[in-house]
Amino acid sequence: MSDLHARLKNQSRGRVLTAEEEALADALEAIFRTGEQDFEEVARALERARVKQPSGISEPWTAAVLEQELASINASLDAAYAEHGIGA
Repeated sequence: MSDLHARLKNQSRGRVLTAEEEALADALEAIFRTGEQDFEEVARALERARVKQPSGISEPWTAAVLEQELASINASLDAAYAEHGIGA
């Protein structure tokens, strides 16, 4: 990745991701690379990999929990963007 691309890759974030959000993103990328798309199967894979939920809740991963976590992260990123603008 060029220096320019490295500087621009997160330009639309209003804040940096937490370690738990990064871990979830990495796990999701690995799962989706296998071709899996069903959220129930994705949730089971997260559970097998023992990925922590960014919210800190310690219930088992399900499709509903995954959707809730992703919605919460998205809302938080949207709020940070609205407050701080780009470039976090």
